Order: sequence, then C-alpha cells, then structure tokens
Amino acid sequence: MEKDTLTSDVYEIQLVVFKLANEFYGIEISSVQEIIKIQDITRVPKAPDFVEGVINLRGKIVPIVDLRKRFELGQTERTKDTRVIVVETSGNIVGFIVDLVTEILRFSSDSLEPPPPIFSGIDAEYIKGVAKVDERLIVLLDINLIFKGEEEEGLKMLEAGK
Repeated sequence: MEKDTLTSDVYEIQLVVFKLANEFYGIEISSVQEIIKIQDITRVPKAPDFVEGVINLRGKIVPIVDLRKRFELGQTERTKDTRVIVVETSGNIVGFIVDLVTEILRFSSDSLEPPPPIFSGIDAEYIKGVAKVDERLIVLLDINLIFKGEEEEGLKMLEAGK
C-alpha cells in the first residue's frame, strides 16, 4: 500500500482483483509478480490437498495452490478464464489458481473497512479488510497469512525441488 503524500491517513491502494466462487478478492499489486494462463501442473506426492503441484516457470520451480481449495470453497473448474497469479509471500514464490482475474484497481484507503467479526467461507485471519468500490465489495487478502508454519515450510521445500 502506497502512502499518499497529501495526507498521512488516506493513501492509495492498488489491487489485482480476481474472482473465486462468484466473489471478488484482491491482492496488493506489490506482491504480484505476474499473471499467467493455467499450464500443465506436475503433481507432488503427499502435498496438502490445496497444493495442485508445481510448474516450471522459466527455469524456476513454482508451487501451485488452488485458492478455492485453500479457503474451502470447492475445487476450481478450469476454463479459458482460469489464471495463475504468481506472488511472493513470506519469501516464497507461489502461484494461486483463481477463476478469473478481472482488473487492476486503484482506490483510496478510506474505502477499506476492517473485516467483519464473523466472515463466512474464509478465516478472518487471512483478511486485511473489505473495500467498497462502486456497488461491489472486494475482500482484501493478506497473502503472508494464507499459509501457516508447516505449510510455509512445505512450500519452501516444493520451490526448492525437494
């Protein structure tokens, strides 16, 4: 999130907005390395259910996570719109499978509200806030909290090719 030079309280937020199970979610653009079409994924034995496997992205092994499965929203049905958002999270490079990337969005931080105390579908710990943009609500995810200790270590091992 970039601080605005006009005021110390209000700043601009830039998100990559995507859909999962008919809802809109956002990841801060500063964490996103690239957005690619889905490609052949090599399965990895004994990986957690939400880890689809790994891909070779220009010589780098990248673990691929189905965000729907991770958030217990069902499995992603692959279509021509399915994308992989490649991000850096807690020092790991990871690809997130999403239903559809809709846009890059800029809005003011004063449009962001804290997550409601009870948030259906996704644990509130992953959520930085909810943005009201036009008539839509966009859930802002904290990608550094999507994986817990053991899961994070497992992703590092996958990325290292072990």
